[in-house]
Amino acid sequence: MSIPKVTINLVVLNGERYIRYCLDGILAQTYPHEFIEFNILDNGSSDKTSEIVRDLGFRISDFGFAKFNFVESKLNFGMWPGQEELLKYSSGKYVLAMAVDVVLENDFIKNSVEVMEKDEKIGALQAKIYRYNVRDLEIENCPDCSAIEDPRFAKANREKLEIGGTIDTCGFQIFKSRRVINVGHGETDRGQFNEQKEIFGVEGASPFFRREALESCRIQITNYQLPITKSEIFDHDFFWYGDDLDFAWRMNMLGWGQVFSPLVIAWHDRQTTKTLRKSQADFIKIRQQIPLRKRQLDWLNTRFTIIKNDYIINILKDLPYILKREIMLSAYLLIFEPSVFLEVFKFIKLLPKILRRRKEIMRRATVSPQEIHKWFK
Repeated sequence: MSIPKVTINLVVLNGERYIRYCLDGILAQTYPHEFIEFNILDNGSSDKTSEIVRDLGFRISDFGFAKFNFVESKLNFGMWPGQEELLKYSSGKYVLAMAVDVVLENDFIKNSVEVMEKDEKIGALQAKIYRYNVRDLEIENCPDCSAIEDPRFAKANREKLEIGGTIDTCGFQIFKSRRVINVGHGETDRGQFNEQKEIFGVEGASPFFRREALESCRIQITNYQLPITKSEIFDHDFFWYGDDLDFAWRMNMLGWGQVFSPLVIAWHDRQTTKTLRKSQADFIKIRQQIPLRKRQLDWLNTRFTIIKNDYIINILKDLPYILKREIMLSAYLLIFEPSVFLEVFKFIKLLPKILRRRKEIMRRATVSPQEIHKWFK
């Protein structure tokens, strides 16, 4: 049986604190390296990220990958438009879209391929991702030690990144109110997520895609002012935050399955929402830990995602749940975070373009409103 080629695409911005740990997890993969191509896009980092990658580049090549590319951009594409840019350098049957603050378990790619090869209707795979803190991996008195050169790192990696502990995510779950959560986030792993199952959507830390599914989800974008037509896999107007949810929803609309597998393991140092909400005061405290720009994009892009992908009949069916949440959230934002509503102006400006994208998605949708509605808890 032929071994399918896998492409690892890593998009990074100012990731000097993480890049060595991320690379170490990639280089330790048990999947045959001659069937892996590896691309890195530096999104205009102002720290030492590019310097570190250039310094390690020849050593990465020595690990026998089918191909290694390092693309340096002065322009910050954003996370998911950056992933789309790297697809130009990709030829694998499968694509692992990575963030720099993720460390892979050694069998991540091997186990992912085994799951995907069993069902050609699976478009994306979600790993069981545990939480870690990069401070626990940093080598005392050796801030510049290379993950590749220094054996102390490999030892620390094996001992400290254990399977088990606190869950970061097992994928997206959506409710009738259109609230979206990361399944298992903040829970201690007691075996409650040990079964493979279908999920609403894969989260963006390290999703494993079928390349065919990515390409099939392209939508045509027409600029009537120029006029020109181009295609996008990910919505470039989102720039950052919410792109993964938007794309996961579109994959559902176009008939691609998304699966969570507990055999595929990674660790993620999530930069926000490290604590769980236990009260209203906790909710406010957690919100204040999130950068303002991210809160603004959360509000804007979540609404764009619903406008683009949600069936009107499903919105009407769940309208009481949706309105209740919108009223409560709007009241909270008006009192505690009024600056979030500055995004209203961008919302109005982009709405015609978002509606044109909705029209294209609805034209191509292959899944009924009833089949989509089953995901709304």
